[in-house]
Amino acid sequence: PLTLVYGTLQLLESQHPEVLSFRHWNELHQDIEYMNQLLQDLSSYNNGERLICQPVDLNTYLKVLALSFASSIVDTEIEFTSKIAPDLPTISLDSVKIKQALLNLLRNARDAVLSDNAASHPSICMEVSTGEKQIRIIISDTGCGIAPEDLSSIFEPFVTHKSDGTGLGLAITKRIIVSHGGSIDVISTPGHGTIFTILLPIQQNT
Repeated sequence: PLTLVYGTLQLLESQHPEVLSFRHWNELHQDIEYMNQLLQDLSSYNNGERLICQPVDLNTYLKVLALSFASSIVDTEIEFTSKIAPDLPTISLDSVKIKQALLNLLRNARDAVLSDNAASHPSICMEVSTGEKQIRIIISDTGCGIAPEDLSSIFEPFVTHKSDGTGLGLAITKRIIVSHGGSIDVISTPGHGTIFTILLPIQQNT
């Protein structure tokens, strides 16, 4: 329904360009875009535990993901580094949902390092290593950091500190990781940066 409403607004603009000068017209656009994003995030959150797992070559998968993110920040001053161990195994996971979870974290890191309270040199690092029974993925940034009083609630639905956020990004990320039998933790220092650590089991029963 929102898509139909948005399409009608665009039709009005094309047939009656004068509406662009109407008061609150831009706000109407922004509100519909926000509602659409919120509904998409709600759908992702509700379906975060429904996995379609298949064997995935982690080396190739993560390298492609890192290149995709790197291309999205090519016009910024952000220094992005990926350190992917060469001996990562093939494991069973939902490649679409894990990609969503990791890109959520990387995009949050991008926003953090570009904020006013970030360190002078914006940088993001994704480091992936393997142990005997688990994969460790660390995503760190030199961004604005998270206040200590906010750390305990950042994975809760509808908790956000962004003016345009839905408060579901990190909740979706955690639900996806936990549904894979993994865990996600965070440490952060305001004004210095944030480190997210994801652990995924190599042997899974999903």
